[in-house]
Parts: sequence; C-alpha cells; structure tokens
Amino acid sequence: MFTPSGRRGRFRPGTALLQAARQLGVDIDSVCGGRALCGRCQVVVSEGDFVKHGIASRAAHLSAFSAVEQRYAERKGLQAGRRLSCQATVGGDLVIDVPPESQVHRQMVRKRAEARRIQIDPVVHLHYVEVREPDMHDPSGDFRRLQQALTEQWQIAETTADLLVLHGLQKALRAGQWKVTVALRHGREVIAVWPGFKEQAWGLAVDIGSTTIAAHLCDLASGDVVAASGAMNPQIRFGEDLMSRVSYVMMHPGGDKEMTEVVRAAIDRLAGETAAQAGIAREDILEIVLVGNPIMHHLVLGIDPTELGGAPFALAVDSALNLRAAELDLHLHPGARAYVLPCIAGHVGADTAGVILSESPHAQDEMMLVVDVGTNAELVLGNRQRLLAASSPTGPAFEGAQVSCGQRAAPGAIERVRIDKGTLEPRLRVIGSELWSDDPGFAAATRTTGVTGVCGSGIIEALAELYLAGVITADGVIDGSLAARNPRIQPDGRTFRYVLHDASGAGGAVLAITQNDVRAIQLAKAALYAGARLLMDRMGVDAVERVVLAGAFGSHIDPVYAMILGMIPDCPIPKVSAAGNAAGTGARIALLNRRAREEIEDTVRRVEKVETAVEPRFQAHFVEAMAIPHKTAPYPKLRAKVTLPEVRMGGGEGDSEGRRRRRRRE
Repeated sequence: MFTPSGRRGRFRPGTALLQAARQLGVDIDSVCGGRALCGRCQVVVSEGDFVKHGIASRAAHLSAFSAVEQRYAERKGLQAGRRLSCQATVGGDLVIDVPPESQVHRQMVRKRAEARRIQIDPVVHLHYVEVREPDMHDPSGDFRRLQQALTEQWQIAETTADLLVLHGLQKALRAGQWKVTVALRHGREVIAVWPGFKEQAWGLAVDIGSTTIAAHLCDLASGDVVAASGAMNPQIRFGEDLMSRVSYVMMHPGGDKEMTEVVRAAIDRLAGETAAQAGIAREDILEIVLVGNPIMHHLVLGIDPTELGGAPFALAVDSALNLRAAELDLHLHPGARAYVLPCIAGHVGADTAGVILSESPHAQDEMMLVVDVGTNAELVLGNRQRLLAASSPTGPAFEGAQVSCGQRAAPGAIERVRIDKGTLEPRLRVIGSELWSDDPGFAAATRTTGVTGVCGSGIIEALAELYLAGVITADGVIDGSLAARNPRIQPDGRTFRYVLHDASGAGGAVLAITQNDVRAIQLAKAALYAGARLLMDRMGVDAVERVVLAGAFGSHIDPVYAMILGMIPDCPIPKVSAAGNAAGTGARIALLNRRAREEIEDTVRRVEKVETAVEPRFQAHFVEAMAIPHKTAPYPKLRAKVTLPEVRMGGGEGDSEGRRRRRRRE
C-alpha cells in the first residue's frame, strides 16, 4: 500500500516499487527512467503492524540496499531510511510513504490567507534603545541598565528576562556599541536583544488539519502575510481519519510519540519554507500561533490522545497555552513563544475557536451557522445572545476518500461538473485548466496533468447534477433504466454506475460514479445535516439566517450544490458564503492582535457543547437526511432558485434487488 494516496495491490516478489507504483497509478516522479540517476523517486518504508489494512510492514520486506543505491548516496546523498523506488524490489507486505518532494504533482493545499481587516496589536513589539555604558562608579549590571533605558526612553517599567536572553545580552550590547533593539512580549518580557537597529519581526500562524497543515508568515508590524506554505499532514500514514490515529496509538505503544515527532517536523519544515520565501532567517520568527482539532492539538503538544477516542472524550487541557517554541521542537528564535488557542470540548477544538474568532458569530444579531467541513465537521450555531457547538462524523468522503474515483485536490482532478438534462452528457473542468471539456483546447490544456480523478467539490457537483438530471433518485439510487438513453449509465454488478470520463482508449483511466460512491456521500452529508439540525433543535429555531462554509473543502464547493444535496439547512442562497481557511485566519488574528486572545478565551468559556453521540434525535435526523436533498424538509428558499426534480424513490433495472438488500440491512 502506498500513502498518502491509499492505493494498494498485490505484486510478485522482485517487482520494483516504481513499477508497482506506476501500475497502481501512484504519483512518483522519475526523470531518468529508473536508472538511479535523478533520485526523484525516493520513498520511505513505514514500519509497523497496520491492523486496519491487514499489513505487517517491515523494512526487511524490501530488497537489500543495492550497490547502485550506494553509488547514488555517495554521489548526491540519500537521507537515512530513504530508498530509490526504481531499485528497491518487493519481498513482502509493505506500506510505502511517498514524500511530497517525490510526487510529480505536489499536493495543492488550498488554504489561503483570507483578506481580513485586523487591528494590528501583536503581543511582540520591537524597541530600539541606547543603554548607558558601565563605569567603575556604577556597579549595576547590564540588564538593570537595559531596564532603565526602556523606562526612560519608552516608559516601560518592570521588564523581565529569562536566562536565554541573559546569555547573549552582553555580546549584543557591546556589538551594537550600547545601541540595541529589544523584543518585548506583552510589554514586559524581554525575549530577544539584537545589536543596532532592527526594524522588523515576524510571526507564524499555523492551522494543523488532520489532512493538511497550512502556515502563514506575517510581518508583526504591518500584519502583511509575507509568505505561505502548506503540506500534507504526515500523520496520514498512521490513519486517514482521527479515530484511526487514536486506534494506532492504542495498538502501538509509543505511537503517539511517532505522530508527535512527524507533525512537529512538518511544522518546522513549513517555518523554514516560509522564511526562505520571505528571504529571512527562521531565527527572526518570534511568535507562532497554533490551531487544530483536539487530537491534532494533543499530538502536537505531545499529549497521548487515547482519552479522546471514547466517551466522555476528556481533554487533558482545554485552556489556551503559552509555551516556548523550543518545547515543541521548533527551530525559531531561541526566545520565540508559541500560543495555542483554547479547545471547546473533546471533539471541538482550537481550530473551531479559530473559526469563531474569524467569523465572529458571537458578535452578530443574525442566527448564523458556521460549518467547518473536513474529515470531521465542526458546527457552530448562534449569535451574540448564545452559541452552540457540535462535531459530526462526516468521514473523509468529501475529500475524495471512500469514493472509487476520488482524490484530493491536485492538478488533473475534476473540480466542476455539468450534466445536460436532455442528453445526460457531462461537461468537466479540472484543476490546472480554466477550460471545460467541450472546449476544443481542453485536451491540449490537460495533456500534462491528464484527468486523474475527482476531488471533493467535483464529487458534490457530480452527484447534485446527476440528481437534477434524474439519473439519481431522491433516495440515492442510480436509475439503470436510463441506460437506454445514454451508454454512460452502465451495469456495475447488481447496481449501476455513471461514467464521467473515459480515457481508456488513450491508456488513461475510466472515472465513474458508482452506487457505493453515492452512498458514501449520502452518509457524509446526512451526518453533516443531522449535526446542524440538532443544534437548531437545541437553539429552538426552525431556520438559520446565514450559513458560512469554512475549511479548505468548504471554500471550494458551490453553496447551491451543497444545498441541492442537502448538506446544509435551507437558507437564502445569497446568505450562504465561503470563508476559506477560517481556522487559519483565526490563528492569524490571534497572532496579530493580543486582545483577540482575551476575546476568544472568554468566548470559548461561554460556548455550549452539544454531543451528537449521545443525543437520541441525531439518528432520526440522520435517517431523514439520507434523502436528496431531504426526506421531509421542504427547502422553499432553494426551490425558489432551483427547479428540483419530482420525488422518485428507487428506479431502474436491478433496483428491486437493491431494495431487498436494504430492507435486510435495516
């Protein structure tokens, strides 16, 4: 099995890893054609017992380090633990991790710094001072005279410094000829001293998602985002969803330490990448703010997340934390500090606190629903009077997992779909090209990337368009009787599938929406809607006045299609908006405005948590929400804008068997 793609297959012993990867369509780069010259096909063996996948992966299951690999390592260098996939051959069960730099199409982490007005008042400020030189008549220490200079020149009294600052203080004063720049945190704590005049200081805002990590480097004086970088969360190889990672910890002693180590290393790499982009030294970063869901929060802090794997989902700590960045193995300025936003409850974490800080439902009069769509959806409902929060187990289907042709957002992935209601023919648009598939230049525009799969936004649009075209019925059945109208509707065992794209004639892939794919999305969207409806019940409202879709996925789905599928409650369509990476924006606000930290810490204490796992109404809402868009909700505001098909249940050849199977399952 290859991660992070999750593709797997069986191969004869002696098969080169690169050959196996190509047969499975795994994205591994190679320029030299497998001659061990370019070194771009490097991979890593993930060792351990992966019970979920039925694989006991060992480094010994690969062929021994060859003379060819040894020559490459001597010539160009090869990191410890890495192998050249063109040379290493299969000799047993393996889990192989393909690092980002070995991928042809590096993951597009579509989390950007949203344009947002922020009052700039960071916790760290720079102060240039001229310190009185020592003399034989005044025995006071250098730090005391620095304190006096801050008081006299900046009216800042009672400053403190820790031992790390004192270690370099005398050298800095003398190198600057008694003129230095001081970094003060919270107006009293000296965290850095530089010789001479220093004009700028930087901070890093980091959103640690279960799938991706996004980092934004900011100028603490101007608030400008000077660099941004993102990466796949390397913990994916331990489990795609959060509960899989908790299970890994429970079944592998020391597994939490492994995951802590890799996520900290990933954040540290992003710090280095953003610093390099901005042309600064990473030692110039003085402050880092972190947000993440409770399990990511605990793992980055080095806390075992096992208690979050079962009721009552107890957090080790829910308050905001101020730490030394070095405590998290981050190589920034020696005096750099890390601020971690507070968590709300066992499944509603610091990332949701960031979303609240970004979207400010607690400062609105309207009844606002904020949905952070991800592997685990977090929902916040309320206004300035009252706030409720919940999490809903949507799973990874919205991000392309559990869908036969699904993939994460990357060049070549289908992101937009339109289906003609008369002919049932599709039009597609892929990431990396602005052309639709019926444009004469589409083939040339996508020749480099190909059409490789369907990402989350494309899956949502495909299912919604199939429903509008009558190919999928209200209960989510692909109507096989329409095969007479279009050959794209094909038998698939006892059910049917719809072929979105067929490049098999050119050696490419056949991308089809199967009945199981439809069910996976139905389950995910029903969980999302049920969580929202549960909050509405608790709030005592039948409708919401505004819906905000947050998260990397939420920011790229069309609100109309989300409502057609029934992912969210009915709402005036102009009042449904995307907030982008709201959790990351909240982290940036907390980085750049110290009063925002007090605001969110106070707000989080007032949020009421609704636990979907123990609410009896959740299951009832879930069952009704399986229908498209919903079994009983009328959706009048949606119907005013979109003509929905007449309600049909089941349909087509083979469906009676499907109904019998469903009755037996029920």
